[in-house]
Amino acid sequence: MFYLTEQFFSIQGEGKYAGTPSYFLRTAGCNLSCPGFGARYEIDGEVRYGCDTYFAVDSGFSRSWIKVEHASALIQELKTEFEKIGYLPHVVMTGGEPLLYHKDQVFYEAIKWLVDAGAEVTFETNGTIAIDFDAYPAYASCIFSLSLKLSNSGEPKSKRLIPHALKSIASSAKEAFLKFTIDAALIESTAFEEIEEIRAIVPGLQVFCMPVGESRDTIRKSDKTVFGFCMQHNFRYSDRLHIHIFDTTQGV
Repeated sequence: MFYLTEQFFSIQGEGKYAGTPSYFLRTAGCNLSCPGFGARYEIDGEVRYGCDTYFAVDSGFSRSWIKVEHASALIQELKTEFEKIGYLPHVVMTGGEPLLYHKDQVFYEAIKWLVDAGAEVTFETNGTIAIDFDAYPAYASCIFSLSLKLSNSGEPKSKRLIPHALKSIASSAKEAFLKFTIDAALIESTAFEEIEEIRAIVPGLQVFCMPVGESRDTIRKSDKTVFGFCMQHNFRYSDRLHIHIFDTTQGV
């Protein structure tokens, strides 16, 4: 059994596959909260701050989360959605943190069906959870967007950087790349050093950097600085296309 917060067909807005038509499955729950990203939201009148997908992370929203108890029901729903689309789209497992459920039988059965059906599957993950690729071989056919958190996330390094988990994914997955959410303040301090420390753990992976923000206005505060940072260090700049177009991070 696992929980979804939403599922929808859209365009991938970030990272290596930005611009790709993709079907998103957003799982609920995360092992990080990233208060440093500062997205403002309210629960029962209480103002809180956290990551830009707070509705999938904060248990205060759990009443709206959807329980998935049987893989067969989800698979049938996906078949129907893909028939409506007219082709097999790229599938993005995002969150929250989808790998919280990687050992769950229902979750794994759904992923295995997608892989066996020929879908390209990308996991948007914070890279802190180690996978047993021998016990769960379908994951070896997936792409991993390693969206690691840096110090600007507000998370302690001991929680956000787990070297053995990164090495396992980098060596076993079909494909993996690094993606970082950064801002002007971090660039002026330790961004490059933090990224280089991670690259030393998993050398050879492409690096994508994108500006912090859950809205157009917040992204604009650091997009030019991040752009220049990428030029300086030969990193890839990642825009956040869905936010530019829709000015929100939910359902798009």
